[in-house]
Amino acid sequence: METPRDHVEHIRKTKFSIGGDTNPLTEDLHQAVKNLSAELYTKDVHFLMELIQNAEDNEYPDGVDPSLEFVITSRDITGTGAPATLLIFNNEKGFSPKNVESICSVGRSTKKGNRKRGYIGEKGIGFKSVFLITSQPYIFSNGYQIRFNEGPCPYSNVGYIVPEWVDEYPTLSDIKEIYGSSSTIPTTTIVLPLKPDKVKPVKMQLSSVHPEVLLFLSKIKRLSVREDNEDPKLNTVNAIAITSEIDFVTRKNIDAESYTLRLAAEENGDGSEKECSYHMWKQRFPVWKENKVERRMEVEQWVITLAFPNQERLHRGTPLPGVYAFLPTEMVTNFPFIIQADFVLSSSREMILLDNKWNQGILECVPSAFVSAFISLVKLTENAPISSLPRMFGFLPVNSSSFAELNALRESIRAKLVEEDIVPSELVMDQRLFHRPDEVGRIEPAFWDILKKAGEEGVSLHNLSSHDRYILHSSFDKAEYDQFLNFLGVTQFDYEWYAECIRGSNLVLWVSDNVYMELLLFVAKNWSNFCSTNIKNIPLLKYVSDEENVSLCSICESSNRNDPRLCFSSTYDHASWMINWNQEFRYVANCYFMPKSTHEAFQTNSEKLVTVFQWLQEQAKVHFLDVHNYALIVNENLPSDRKLVVTYAHFLCHSFLKKFLSAEQVRTLCGSMPIVDDYGDVRTRWTGVLVPANGSKWVNLVVSKLWKGEDYVVLGEDYLRPSSFAGQRTSSEQLENTFLLLDWVHNLKLRGMNLPEKFLTGLRNGSWLKVKINGSSSYRPPSQSFFYSSSWGDILQNGSVLVDIALIDQSFYGDRVLGYKEELKTMGVMFEFEEACQFIGKHFMSLAASSTLSKENVLSILNFIRFLRKKFLPPDELICSIEKGRWLRTSHGDRSPVGAVLFDQQWEHVSQISDIPFIDIDHYGEEILCFRTELQLLGVVVGFHENYKLLVEYLKPKSCLRSLKAEVFLSILRCMKHPESNEKLVAALGDVKCLKTNLGYRSPQECFLPDPAWGCLLQIFNCFPIIDHEYYGNDIFSYKDELKKFGAIVEFEDAVKAFASSFRQKASSFSIGRENVMSFLSFYRKLKGSPHKFPPGLKKCVQEVTWLRTRLGYIRYPKDCVLFGPEWESISPITRIPFIDDSDNFYGKDIHSYKDELKSIGVVVELKSGVKLVVDGLCFPHDPRHIAPATALSLLNCVRILLEGKGSLPEGFLKKVSKKWLKTNTGYMSPDECLLFDNSYGLEQIDGPFIDEEFYGSDINSYRKELNAIGVTADVENGWEPDSEATRKIWIPNGSNNGHWVDPGKCVLHDKDGLFGSQLNVLEKYYAKRVPLDFFSRAFGVRSYPSLDDYCKIWTAWEASRSQLSNDECCAFWGYVLRNQTSEEIERILAERLVKLPVDSSSDGVLLFDKQDVFIADDLQLKDLFVQHSPLFVWYPHRSSPNIPRARLLELYRKIGVCTLSESVKKEELSLIYGLELKQVNPRDFFIGRGLISLLLGFLAGPLAMEAEERHKAVQCLLNVTVYETSEPSTLSYSLSLSSGKILEVGASQMIHWDRKNSKLFTLKRDRIAGQKNLFEYASSFSEEIAKGVLWDKEDHIKSVSDLIKLAFLLKFDEEAVGFLLKSKNLQVFVEDEEFLSGTFSCK
Repeated sequence: METPRDHVEHIRKTKFSIGGDTNPLTEDLHQAVKNLSAELYTKDVHFLMELIQNAEDNEYPDGVDPSLEFVITSRDITGTGAPATLLIFNNEKGFSPKNVESICSVGRSTKKGNRKRGYIGEKGIGFKSVFLITSQPYIFSNGYQIRFNEGPCPYSNVGYIVPEWVDEYPTLSDIKEIYGSSSTIPTTTIVLPLKPDKVKPVKMQLSSVHPEVLLFLSKIKRLSVREDNEDPKLNTVNAIAITSEIDFVTRKNIDAESYTLRLAAEENGDGSEKECSYHMWKQRFPVWKENKVERRMEVEQWVITLAFPNQERLHRGTPLPGVYAFLPTEMVTNFPFIIQADFVLSSSREMILLDNKWNQGILECVPSAFVSAFISLVKLTENAPISSLPRMFGFLPVNSSSFAELNALRESIRAKLVEEDIVPSELVMDQRLFHRPDEVGRIEPAFWDILKKAGEEGVSLHNLSSHDRYILHSSFDKAEYDQFLNFLGVTQFDYEWYAECIRGSNLVLWVSDNVYMELLLFVAKNWSNFCSTNIKNIPLLKYVSDEENVSLCSICESSNRNDPRLCFSSTYDHASWMINWNQEFRYVANCYFMPKSTHEAFQTNSEKLVTVFQWLQEQAKVHFLDVHNYALIVNENLPSDRKLVVTYAHFLCHSFLKKFLSAEQVRTLCGSMPIVDDYGDVRTRWTGVLVPANGSKWVNLVVSKLWKGEDYVVLGEDYLRPSSFAGQRTSSEQLENTFLLLDWVHNLKLRGMNLPEKFLTGLRNGSWLKVKINGSSSYRPPSQSFFYSSSWGDILQNGSVLVDIALIDQSFYGDRVLGYKEELKTMGVMFEFEEACQFIGKHFMSLAASSTLSKENVLSILNFIRFLRKKFLPPDELICSIEKGRWLRTSHGDRSPVGAVLFDQQWEHVSQISDIPFIDIDHYGEEILCFRTELQLLGVVVGFHENYKLLVEYLKPKSCLRSLKAEVFLSILRCMKHPESNEKLVAALGDVKCLKTNLGYRSPQECFLPDPAWGCLLQIFNCFPIIDHEYYGNDIFSYKDELKKFGAIVEFEDAVKAFASSFRQKASSFSIGRENVMSFLSFYRKLKGSPHKFPPGLKKCVQEVTWLRTRLGYIRYPKDCVLFGPEWESISPITRIPFIDDSDNFYGKDIHSYKDELKSIGVVVELKSGVKLVVDGLCFPHDPRHIAPATALSLLNCVRILLEGKGSLPEGFLKKVSKKWLKTNTGYMSPDECLLFDNSYGLEQIDGPFIDEEFYGSDINSYRKELNAIGVTADVENGWEPDSEATRKIWIPNGSNNGHWVDPGKCVLHDKDGLFGSQLNVLEKYYAKRVPLDFFSRAFGVRSYPSLDDYCKIWTAWEASRSQLSNDECCAFWGYVLRNQTSEEIERILAERLVKLPVDSSSDGVLLFDKQDVFIADDLQLKDLFVQHSPLFVWYPHRSSPNIPRARLLELYRKIGVCTLSESVKKEELSLIYGLELKQVNPRDFFIGRGLISLLLGFLAGPLAMEAEERHKAVQCLLNVTVYETSEPSTLSYSLSLSSGKILEVGASQMIHWDRKNSKLFTLKRDRIAGQKNLFEYASSFSEEIAKGVLWDKEDHIKSVSDLIKLAFLLKFDEEAVGFLLKSKNLQVFVEDEEFLSGTFSCK
């Protein structure tokens, strides 16, 4: 069996003819490889993507997770001297013999035609893309150990594909050591020693491998990148390991499937893995016939996959691609999903070809795929709660793309979605319902809150969506989802809907009064929108009815004066009082109060009262009453009902006792109220009242100046009986015992007697004093009781939950008790609010001291403080009594409130760097956050408020301060603005890697914060840790002073010093690359336009080190480098000048745009400045013929510069120019052998070794001084003459000893064209190296060149002996003839002696035909007709040459007897003979007008540079024509007679025919020309005929002018259009042409 090595040798032998027979296809193979090379280096190929693509197309063993690993190392394991080596490991099946043969071929991929089988490669480059980065790739696979070379193989002259067996370097052990000695090397390993200039780009590509690269690959499940160096500190590649796994697959139908794919990526081996799962939707679509392309002819289905990321997409700081063609492109769609399909890509893989019809077909299917996927996500996810669906709507393409084609796709998605039932409505009977977007409406957030609370209270809302449209589900109706709701066209409900919703639901009666109050607030706030709806007629307002039930009335009813008045208590405490008494009065005042619960709801939401009250007053006409107002209304409406009158008296009495009415108000009301007398009658008019003795307690209540009137009423006994009204009982019980005790204490004090201590203690601690505790009566000791003279007592009772506040029952004791305050104080009763606060605080601290203080106690005390503040009572005493105790639980244990901190968002960042004593929210719960103000009063720090002192005081250890987040570090910088913080913060953070830079986290002392004006300086080398201002935001620039204190470099001068140091270091290690240089020059230029000047120190630095690469391959100082320019073009071939390397492989042509910057730093730009470098590098070629005239003149110019500068030439230079390099008439000679010709000498150019003036041009004479300086004889003595002796013979050597003598007349010195080797003896062949050829001219009169006679003789010889000449021979002969055509005599000689002339031939050679059978093709149309016959037309060079102008050559042919075709041919116009109908027309109707002539004149003046007279003559032939219209195309017959008697006949059919000889032009009638095709054909025929007719002798230009005429014809020769057309071709009509046109067309 053939081994892998035998197989490789077989390929080398049979395919590449190495060690075997020659393969006849080797030359074709060589050409194919050249084509591959051209394609490879002109395409922008991403080699990494090509390799991943190849790995995806490989076959893998069963049970193996396909993986691909990239490892780069600085170890030179190949022994090639590479600075770095890239290894690729792939666990595929391995290379088969067929694979090896394929890789040793061009265009023989084993994957061709297998698109249907899942192969994704298509570019035709594949593995060979590695030659972009390496010159010698190695492959180790299945026993094969081979390498390939970029350069041609010395045995076959073929590169790229010739395999070589690898015995060593690298060995498998070398590879294993890098891969990991403990692991088995995968089946296939590719080793790529990198080109020096490709190391950095390769590392950049490896570092930027996108984590989503595996997203749409079906085979590869793991991809990793890492760098392996002996010193890990040298690693610069960002390592990554990516894995993919399909978690769940759901088959939907035959055309679509969905699954979940999980990607995980671990960067730099830090153990922290980032994950993202993607919902994948794959759908198939048939390929439409109109979208098929050649590359995909075998594909019948488009497979489109959409990926929807469930978490934040994986990325590495790079843009997120939105379009994949199995691998990521660089197209960022701005859509929240990813599109994958088999797109046709650009060669660089960066873009899909948007104008490609295949891709357009795919994009047209994407909306359908998206809609199917979206519906699947939204509606078919089983058991998913509606609240989880908004995330799915985040996949909608709400943002537009930068690609117009993708925006069209986005609009198509929108159009399809709005027709689908995809938007959920509120649940009805626990059913999930979806509707079209236009069927669903949004409601206001405030109304949502009302509905939500109503639902929580058990109110049925099932019929809310019955009002034409459905309510958008509450999970969706949020401001954060506005974008996608607007995208779908979901709009807000109008206010009529709200009115109908309130009317048709149970919102008003069935919700709590708190919710009811919010409903009224909603209506009030939006009344301007509601006022035009039916809301006014909807029962909306609650009131207590006669039956004591809650009823409803509308706003219209409430505002009607004839209806009962709707009332509301203006004072909360009066509400229930008036409601209860209103029932006692049986609604005599026609007043109906809103329910007590409604009053309570308004009381708890006092901040909302103003809006609702104002609305109730203005729109519903609700009356706001207190007890006094109510009493007045009742008094006015009391009927003569005995019971109601007595009830009213009790109402006033109890209202007074409750302090709802003042004594003055009671007196006033009593003076006007009706009274029941002792007879039981109701008296409405009276002036006084007489009260029975046993009812004396009423005297003080109802009688004012009782006895001052004569007319009085005896009060009825109804008033004196115990009774109960509105829950209030009137009793006659007296309280004499208590008052006796108080009187006794009072009398003792008056006498100055002290109470016994034990007795006093007993009084203080005995529970004998009647008190009220939270509305309940009880008895308590005086020492625990309070006497209050204002409302604070009730407030404390209502607010404190820690301890009972016992208030003396003043309603029980009456006003009499007010006279015993001092006695009560003596007994321990507390009177002051501050005492009450101290009492509560003392109790609180006792709980803390006994460790029984619970979190509920703490929350209660905070709530109590808030309660006091709301009641406008000062909590100071309470706070003072508890603020210093250690009772508040914090992260540092129990401590006093002073100095503790309440955590909130402002402390978020500070907490990461400081161990602040935060209140333990986990202990107290979120409720404590509601007491920010109360905690602040206690001394707790609430809110950051630049409290940097705490930040510094509790700063964490350095180990906790690494890799700080942006806002955290900004907080530190803000803290630094406070001087007292500086030292500690600098000491703590100065050397900690806490700042994020472009190079990762660094300590401030290492970092730079550049100004945008000069920041690009630090980006020249990727070694400066630049603070990431995008991460920190622009605010970072306002902290330059603080960063500077930390040690960061923020000043330009300091940055320059650091850069200069790095520049020197990199220059010393030759690591300043192309990008660095171009960036540096760009920075230099940018600095010119800024306030900063280029630092002299930096300029000195860059001038003192070698860092510029030259074409010579060396790195040099700027002063030793030259920037190539036009003036260096000529001198460069003969000197090794250190031009800056501007090749594409290095700096490129862009380097020339920095000419001024380079010059400023010392680079030589002008020849005058670099002449020394020319002298030093002068190096003549071995063959002086390679020295062009311009090069020699440029060298002489350098000599001139040297002489002007120093006055003399260096010896070394003179030695270099002493070689034979100057061309003379006798050949190339050294300067000291040459003469400079001067007409004044009386000599001819051929008389001596004169410098060839014809070769160098007349400019050579301007360098007389310079030539003389290098040794040329510039002044020839007048006596020098050639020898005229004619008897001498010249020896012509033939071999070493043989030869023969010849007559000098049969000799010439030179034969430039090499034609006379057999006719004449060319002496330069024999003597040029031994004897100066001018010797033969002087001594023997030998001619320098052959004469005309010699040329005629050789032509005669050719006529006799040859039927075919070469093109070069013809060019040489006729070139000489034209150069020496100086007289008619020469023309006569040629006419007599030349019998045969050259003709055009389709063969490689030039044929000779008799002069009579050769013609000048003066009519190109005729030429086209006869060209099918034997060669007839005189030869002239196919490529125009200045030595053989075609026009002169044709003129010469004519003068020596050649006839023109037009005068030789006989024409028979058959149509005319047979009566073809002709109609003469106006030439101007035929477009022969000003527009056409202007166009022709502009062209003749432009490219042809014709003089005005010649131009006018050329177009005159067209102006002179007579135009005829024909009904049929012209049919012409032509005949041409030859000297042999043979007659050639041809025929032609033409739409237009120009008979130039007779100045007639025949044209087919234009009405016969129908359709655009025929019109274009007519335009073509017209333009060609005109062009041929005008430029018949200038064939090279006929097509150009024909195209112009054709375009102008189609524009109907519109003058403005013709003018623009001329300008667009850089042509113009001159003044003399305008005059010609004016004269011509004004006549007509």
